[in-house]
Amino acid sequence: MKNLERVRWRARRGLLELDIVLGRFIEAQYKLLDEAERQAFEVLLDMPDNPLWDMIAGRLEAESSEQQALLEKIRAV
Repeated sequence: MKNLERVRWRARRGLLELDIVLGRFIEAQYKLLDEAERQAFEVLLDMPDNPLWDMIAGRLEAESSEQQALLEKIRAV
């Protein structure tokens, strides 16, 4: 799946914790996401490492309810 490889590449981060969490999420859940969730994930991947990590860790608010739901799925992996 070409899109999956692109997402894996985009999820590679300079912050080791993000690399691990995002990699696990992609392997376990990405194929199960609907199109809206995949778009929300793309928005997260556009974020710089530190704010993204703060959102995943719950220290920073999500920008939308869709993002919040996705962050909860990421944390659950």
